[in-house]
Amino acid sequence: MKTGLGLATVIVVAAGVIVSGSVYTVGEVEQAIITQFGKPVGELVTTAGLKLKLPFVQDVNRIDRRVLEWDGNPSDMPTKDKLYISVDLFARWKITDPLQYFLRLRDERSAQSRLDDILGSETRNAVAKHELIEIIRTTKGRIPLRDTLLTDEERAQDIGSLVPIQKGRVLVEQEIFAAASEKVRVFGIELLDIRFKRINYNESVRPKIYDRMISERRQIAERFLSEGNGEAARIRGNRVRDLNKIQSEAYRAVEEIHGVADASAAAIYAGAYNIDPQTAEFYAFTRTMQAYKDMISRGTTLVLTTDSELFRFLKGMEADKPAGNALPPVLGPIAATER
Repeated sequence: MKTGLGLATVIVVAAGVIVSGSVYTVGEVEQAIITQFGKPVGELVTTAGLKLKLPFVQDVNRIDRRVLEWDGNPSDMPTKDKLYISVDLFARWKITDPLQYFLRLRDERSAQSRLDDILGSETRNAVAKHELIEIIRTTKGRIPLRDTLLTDEERAQDIGSLVPIQKGRVLVEQEIFAAASEKVRVFGIELLDIRFKRINYNESVRPKIYDRMISERRQIAERFLSEGNGEAARIRGNRVRDLNKIQSEAYRAVEEIHGVADASAAAIYAGAYNIDPQTAEFYAFTRTMQAYKDMISRGTTLVLTTDSELFRFLKGMEADKPAGNALPPVLGPIAATER
């Protein structure tokens, strides 16, 4: 009894091992290649479900049917204008010929490594053939948004305009895609898409790039500043010119008013004092007395002829004779000479 029970157990275990080694499953997103002693045998298994194979001598190699991702590491490379940039690229691919893929690459790790080599090489070649602006800018038909405050003269100087390009980043990506697709096709791989994820300046040249950008902006600022100083000088010159013009016109108007006023005053005096000879004589006397007041002060010495208009009213004046025969202190000494 014990011997029969042990034998049955052995048979059951052996049967379980044989069954487990001959049955396998294929998922919805998988396809399988059966190999016997390392060589593919039979047809490619593309349908999902429970499948059979020879136990122990045949192995199941599952191959993904989904769209796969390739994400490269950032790589430093020079552009055509000798600027080192760090390029980060990504791509999407899928396996279209599983048998060829299995024979050439075996697994996804080998495929990713081969994509690193091919895509990295083609990216380096494409970047080296184009200037930096071609890789950064998207399309050559882009129209920039320009400040509405720009004058016609500033617009004529292309302020706020974009540097013209021949291709743009999209066409550069298409060049990389076309070149890499031919090379990966021999591995049973179809390249679906490729895109630049990030483009940055290399750490060693970034300070130089920033210095050049600062220098360019400083030149623009200096030009704006010089134009502003010129405009300010023109405005100040116009202000001085207008101020001088206003002052000269005001001075002329004042002098004209003074002239009209003097003429009016003279006409009034003439009309008032030319009524008869006595009034004219009185006016001459009062004006002469006013002149005496303005010209003669204490200590003033006058030298006049006897026929002088000023001496005419002084002839009949007899000064009081104080002690010492001194002249009046107000008039001071007056000397008259006879002609």
